Formats: sequence, structure tokens, C-alpha cells
Amino acid sequence: MTQSSAKMAQNAPSNGSEEPAAKPASTNLDLHNQRGLVRTDLGLSLLDSIGNTPLLRLDRVTEDLPGVTLLGKAEWYNPGGSVKDRAAGKIVREGRCSGQLSSGKILLDATSGNTGIAYAMLGAAEGFPVTLCMPENVSHERKQILHGYGANVLYTDPGDGSDGAIRLARELAAKHPDKYFYADQYSNDANWQAHYQGTANEIWQQTQGSVTHFIAMLGTSGTFVGTTRRLKELNPKIRCISLQPDSAFHGIEGAKHMPSAIVPKIYDARLADQNLEIATEDAYAMARRLSREAGLLVGISAAAAVVGSLKIAQQLALKQAVIVTILADSGDKYLSERFWTEE
Repeated sequence: MTQSSAKMAQNAPSNGSEEPAAKPASTNLDLHNQRGLVRTDLGLSLLDSIGNTPLLRLDRVTEDLPGVTLLGKAEWYNPGGSVKDRAAGKIVREGRCSGQLSSGKILLDATSGNTGIAYAMLGAAEGFPVTLCMPENVSHERKQILHGYGANVLYTDPGDGSDGAIRLARELAAKHPDKYFYADQYSNDANWQAHYQGTANEIWQQTQGSVTHFIAMLGTSGTFVGTTRRLKELNPKIRCISLQPDSAFHGIEGAKHMPSAIVPKIYDARLADQNLEIATEDAYAMARRLSREAGLLVGISAAAAVVGSLKIAQQLALKQAVIVTILADSGDKYLSERFWTEE
């Protein structure tokens, strides 16, 4: 009997005198379908997809700096499009586990945009409401994204910067403690722990331990604090440099000028081997340069981080160095800004 004949015989209907052919064993998928269950071993949840972002070589901006390798961690690969997904994801996890973010409670926080977007994304995915306090002058694109996710946004005076948003969030949390889970990204240890456990170890693995310098902008300071703490444990010789705007009135969204601002509780100024100030105009110019010379459309704080990284690289002369910086988000949230067409 040929193979095809055997298959026909096996599939032929029984005449009643023979035992019916045995059914093939059910697969795991069949069993799940029969029981009405959902497979949990396929794909990733939104929370689980955060992190493991690539390192991009920025060779075009270091062409005249032999010996220096400059790498940018492309944080727009996170599902919410920024590095703030990491902190927001950790804060939400911890809030759930502790019971503070319980059913019926509203997640409340102050934000300059990106953390708020991450909260709004996670709230939509996991079914909890989100209320955000945010300066009125954040980019149009950020506002549209937040409304797209369905977040409730309370705008504050642009002249008060992120501090005005913090004050409003604190006021609401104090008045309605049973209504809100105040995430408080500026004081919540889950913020820096997300980078201690994730970002730093990714950088170490992706550079095979060869990183010599880590450079990041200061906002809540969680990225710099958490990543620096872990990298210093892995190799105390790694130089960690923090960056901040050069004045209280600046245009680097998400960044803090620490001397004139409410200093985040999680910030530890002792961690930085060096601190540099970055001018807004230099960040704008670098954003244009990266888009036109390197094909990278990055956000303003990401461009500022590259400005600071080049300053450090130029100080190294002919020394060998592997510099890693954080490209916090892409430029698509800032396309309505005028600086793109200025020269």
C-alpha cells in the first residue's frame, strides 16, 4: 500500500464493524482553545516589551575624534517611545504589587510629557485611569498623544515649569488620598531602580564591559542615578557625567536646572564625576545636525546629551574611549517646534 493509499484508508469512515480510528493527541493550543484559555507563552505584554533598546553608533559626529566610540541608547524603541517607559513601568508594577494602585484608584503624577505618555499607555492597556499635571507649554505632539490614550490632563502655568506641575499634583494627592495613587516619579525609588536593574546592565552587556564613560541629562534624575550606581558597581573606573540646562529658563523639555528647581528626592549629586551645563541653542543645533548628517531624528534632550558627550570626547584628546549616552526619545514629538527650520 502506498503512503497516499494508507492515508485514505486511515481517514475512511467506519462501517460499524471496525473500531474508529484513534484521534491524534491534542496539542497545547487545542487544549487551550477547548478550555477557553489564552496562551500566555506567545508574544509579550506591553510591560514586558519595555527595555532592551539598541545602542546606535554615532560615527558621523566623532569623525575627527580618533579613538572615541560614541554610542546612543535608542530609547524610542520602547513601546511608549521614550526612556520614561522604564520608570513608569517599574512604578506601575510596584504600585500594583504593594496594593497602592488598587482597583478604582486613579494614578496621579506630574510630568513634562514622556512619563505621562508612558502612564497613559499603561493605564489604557491595564484598565486604570490616569490624571496628569503638566506645563501648558509642552509640545503639541505630546498633548495629542496623551489625549489619544485618554488621559485626564491638568495644565499648569508655563512660567512655573515642571515645578508648577509638581505642586499641583502634591496638592491634589494631599486633598484626596483615597482617590489617587500618587506615583511621584521625583521621589519614587522605583524610578532609579528601573535603570539600576535594566538600563545599566544592558549597557554593560551591549558594550561587553568596555564602556568607559556614561553621560545623561538630568530630569527626575532617575536614569542617571540608577544607571550610574550599577555601572560603578560593575567597574568603579567608569566615568559618569551628568548634564543639565545652563539656566532656569531653557527649552530642553524634560530636563531640570537643579540650582533653581525643586530637587528630586531621588537625586544624589555625589554620584557624578562631573557635571556639565548645556545651552538650549546648542541642543537645537545638534538635533538639526543629527537629522541631516546622521539620519537620526532625535528629541531635544537626546540632542543635548550628544552635545555633552562631544564635550567630554574632545577633552580626551587621543585617548581610547567608549562613551554611552541616552537618546531619551525621537524627534517626532517636537516636529511643531520652529528650531527645525532655523539656521
